[in-house]
Amino acid sequence: MAEVSQKKRIWGWMFFDWASQPYNTLVLTFVFGPYFAQIVSNHLIAGGMAEGAAKAQAQEYWGWGLTIIGIFIAVLAPVLGAFADNSGRRMPWIWLFSIMYVVGAFGLWQAAPPSFSIFWVLVFFGIGMVGMEFATIFTNAMLPDLGTKEQIGRISGSGWAFGYWGGVLALIIMLLFLAENENGVTLIGIKPILGLDAAMREGTRSVGPLTGLWYAVFMIPFFLWVREVRRPPLQSGFGVSLAVKELMITIRKLPATSSLFAYLASSMFYRDALNGMFTFGGIYAYGVLGWSVVDVGVFGILAAITGAIFAWVGGIFDQKLGPKPVIFTGIFTLLLVCISVVLISRDSVFGITVGSSSKLPDIAFYVCGCLIGAAGGALQSASRTMLVRQANPARMTEAFGLYALAGKATSFLAPATIAMTTSLTGSQRLGVTPLILLFAFGLFLLFWVTPDRQTAEA
Repeated sequence: MAEVSQKKRIWGWMFFDWASQPYNTLVLTFVFGPYFAQIVSNHLIAGGMAEGAAKAQAQEYWGWGLTIIGIFIAVLAPVLGAFADNSGRRMPWIWLFSIMYVVGAFGLWQAAPPSFSIFWVLVFFGIGMVGMEFATIFTNAMLPDLGTKEQIGRISGSGWAFGYWGGVLALIIMLLFLAENENGVTLIGIKPILGLDAAMREGTRSVGPLTGLWYAVFMIPFFLWVREVRRPPLQSGFGVSLAVKELMITIRKLPATSSLFAYLASSMFYRDALNGMFTFGGIYAYGVLGWSVVDVGVFGILAAITGAIFAWVGGIFDQKLGPKPVIFTGIFTLLLVCISVVLISRDSVFGITVGSSSKLPDIAFYVCGCLIGAAGGALQSASRTMLVRQANPARMTEAFGLYALAGKATSFLAPATIAMTTSLTGSQRLGVTPLILLFAFGLFLLFWVTPDRQTAEA
């Protein structure tokens, strides 16, 4: 086989971000999440529940579903990472989790309103999300092989920006030609293409097959151009029991590597809060501001565009200043945005009463969406380069498994506390207030992180 150039290897690696981003953009946040909330709340209202209570209950179901999925990912991620490092192989795992991604995404097609099953919808959603999260662990672990320590910040930022542009394009296609509003037409006023039945919400439900097909097609450059750096196994045997043993040794050593320990703790809180903002943003806009799926999609386009731009800009600053200033700025911005979101409702903005027909709440929420995208894009890109600077190069996949564990060990906190707060207050707006504390904890712990602390332990 012909030798693949370094430039092609980098582009192939970045195509994973392009291929996988629609699961976050279309499924988790801006199309399927709000659709889930809409269908569930409509069923509850039809059963006699008050509208406000039904919307809050739908948010609660989504929250508990994400909690269970997050716990599953948290338990398995570091073990799989240690197993992969011990075996010296990553690519077979990427193939396996790519299949899960596609199967889970296609399974969302069966979420038709008359036969809507909360259980099966969340099962298929979970299969796809687990596939995406685990594939990300193994592809992120390849980042150090693509350039020097100084170069990887720019590579990471460019990859994250490229992924956001993929999400923007997929979302535009979805809104213009497929996702229908309450009148059965798309954003440009046409019926869903391909003869899809708007009455059965086939246009919106096609988000699953579109996401799965998008991934399958655009992962081709990754599998063609990315060459795994083959390493000998770290141990003569590499069964699951050995992987668990090695993982336990690494975890016991964490307190002695204070910078890595502080960074994993910090990221545990701020990434959980950011995921909460992405996950519940569309559902919040639907319930509090009365937006349609199409309205939420436009919000998503703006957030994704600013995310793409600032992930790239953040990569430039990451290369020049290191990842810590980029991470600090991102968390602080998101903390302020989260406070702002709680102060926006249909009848008031930052405590100022507005009329029911006022567009000010919508405009304010659009601005918040742009800031979430901008800060989130730069923050996530810089976060993975920070981990590369902190981790032991010989156990990079395990490190990203621990990173996933840090992101998922408390991943139940955002959805669970939102679900509980929503249940206790009966208010979607007050339900998202726990995110403020999560961002604050993450910002506080970041002060103990040394940007260039890289452990030498095997």
